[in-house]
Amino acid sequence: MAETSPHASSRSDSSPGGAAGAGVSRFRVGLTGGIGSGKSLAADEFSRLGAHVIDADAIAHELTAAGGKAIEPIRAQFGTGFIDEAGALNRSRMRELVFRDIAAKKALEQMLHPMIRAEADAFAQAASKTTPYLVFSIPLLVESGTWRDRVDRVLVIDCAIETQIARVMRRNGLEKSAACRIIANQATRKARLDAADDVLVNEVTQEAARRRVARLHALYSRHGQGLPRAAGSSASL
Repeated sequence: MAETSPHASSRSDSSPGGAAGAGVSRFRVGLTGGIGSGKSLAADEFSRLGAHVIDADAIAHELTAAGGKAIEPIRAQFGTGFIDEAGALNRSRMRELVFRDIAAKKALEQMLHPMIRAEADAFAQAASKTTPYLVFSIPLLVESGTWRDRVDRVLVIDCAIETQIARVMRRNGLEKSAACRIIANQATRKARLDAADDVLVNEVTQEAARRRVARLHALYSRHGQGLPRAAGSSASL
């Protein structure tokens, strides 16, 4: 994550926590980025610094675990072959399907995204009132088409596509072609950057990355407290 890049936003910043449909008055940050960009590092650091992080991936895993709320709708839509012996989603089989079948991908997203939003809002309502702001870690923030209006700022963790490929190959033990297929199945880098208010370019060491997150934490904490921005703090840190 290099220095934060300035990105203009079409939304008003006049009232923290005023995102549509939020149901929570605290300042809300949407954290996103492509696979291998470094979202987890950023989310973990925000959490360590005192922000309340709500992880959409963790919610999705809970919904699709054995006994999860999404299991029976998935069974009805896709068949019992997509539920494993333990009663959870057969993730590898579903992944193969949505990579090759756009209609199936859309059907799964239309099923899961409303459930994820509802659970995320419930977690936000239950979050400690002492947290300075909320971070929603949403890998598919851009793809969902709805989260953009549910947060006050969008932070994109960005890196070169070549960096993504190398990280995914190393982390997941995949061939280059498989890593490229996953990346191609996500929103484009340009689409994420176009949605961003703040951008952290993750091409440096983890320690340097954490220092950048700390500076954004200070900015978002000011927003959460309703304080005026420091000069030049709108996006360039």
